Amino acid sequence: ELMPPGPQRYTVYFDAGGTVLTEASQRIVQELLAAAAARPGADIVVTGHTDTVGTGPQNDQLSRRRAEELRQLLIQRGFPGQRIEAAGRGERDLAVPTADEVDEPRNRRVTIEVR
Repeated sequence: ELMPPGPQRYTVYFDAGGTVLTEASQRIVQELLAAAAARPGADIVVTGHTDTVGTGPQNDQLSRRRAEELRQLLIQRGFPGQRIEAAGRGERDLAVPTADEVDEPRNRRVTIEVR
């Protein structure tokens, strides 16, 4: 029998210190919305991450804001909010391991899983 397709994963990146998506990431949001629309009943899990600049608690908050910001963006573009879960991981899951207080753009991200 046919297996359901595995989750599709996307990563979007942010300008330093805030919740503004980089330009390339705005295009990725379009792609992931198209992918979600092509999967009837899709769920989306949005997880925010930060670099290591700032304190742990500040970064936890920032990562949640990033995830929530992306969730709102998807809702604005017509994806049902009750099918989007948003969480923040702060600086706990670095894409690129760095020392503390390192401004690393690849760590300022939100990962999105369409499943």
